[in-house]
Amino acid sequence: MGFRMGIVGLPNVGKSTLFNALTKTAAAQAANFPFCTIEPNVGEVAVPDARLDRLAAIAGSKQIIPTRMTFVDIAGLVKGASKGEGLGNQFLANIRETDAIAHVLRCFEDDDVTHVDGRVDPVADAETIETELIIADMESLEKRLQNILRKVRGGDKEAVQQERLMRAALEMLEAGKPARLVKVDAEDAKAWRMMQLLTSKPVLYVCNVSEDEAATGNALSARVAEMAAAQGNSHVVISAKIEEEISQLDPEEAEMFLSELGLEEAGLDRLIRAGYELLHLETYFTVGPKEARAWTIRQGTSAPQAAGVIHGDFERGFIRAETIAYDDFIASNGEQGAKEAGKMRAEGKSYVVQDGDVLHFLFNT
Repeated sequence: MGFRMGIVGLPNVGKSTLFNALTKTAAAQAANFPFCTIEPNVGEVAVPDARLDRLAAIAGSKQIIPTRMTFVDIAGLVKGASKGEGLGNQFLANIRETDAIAHVLRCFEDDDVTHVDGRVDPVADAETIETELIIADMESLEKRLQNILRKVRGGDKEAVQQERLMRAALEMLEAGKPARLVKVDAEDAKAWRMMQLLTSKPVLYVCNVSEDEAATGNALSARVAEMAAAQGNSHVVISAKIEEEISQLDPEEAEMFLSELGLEEAGLDRLIRAGYELLHLETYFTVGPKEARAWTIRQGTSAPQAAGVIHGDFERGFIRAETIAYDDFIASNGEQGAKEAGKMRAEGKSYVVQDGDVLHFLFNT
């Protein structure tokens, strides 16, 4: 599986420019006025992973298939969105369908680009969006709680759990804090996710800086970094304009361009890596002469569950997983060398897949 990240922010902060760069399309119109993105744009991008190329080269794979990530460009929210201002609740609904939020913040000065509030203050912008999401969550929970209480009175055990979780969320929200700060036990995790609270989603702050500050950041992005650290969230510094330019270049030209700007890698790579860490994701590989392929799983995934990412039959009929750690595969120059060196292991149903594992599944049909 990949994951679905919603790109949010106030109008004119660079969301659509960043989306265009990420997906290498011009599907999202980047224009200097609010609400230029009328419908959420959805794009899939390949997750860059140098390990996959090395594995394919050793195995002589004819095809390389990276894992993919979905980005959703959600139109600019404004103050009062939870009350229907701007394009209102339609976009709040789009955020509910994502796994995480990439919150783009304007960290650049430019008199030619209008700010919806007439000033550049990324921390205040972040607070504006957070407040709208908190209000939307509170209203949603208050409405749902009435139905749940009727079920509780009827003796519904699941409703008792839901009421408890809803009240815990409301207490946090009424204190002006996001629902993701609520401590949720493992046995409540599924029911908590089913609530689809906007503020329960992890947040990655994306500091959009000018081209000449992409390598170093600036005073505005430093303020965002402080805010993110205080919240326990993460941040990345990116120039959306640079990313858009890079997306039009071939790999060799892009590398030279980045080098001239003093950047070691594209912002996309940093954004994806930060997103993986945010959602506790990792990658395993299947490698052979036909193809080398990357698969995304959550940390702590068992071997049968990892097999199920490829096909449900693999999980249902799982027998064992022939496993080679990535470093062992490289050091042994492939599967045969790993076998001869005793580096291939037969792992059963209780094995927890590790990042970089090269796996071959055996299963009953």
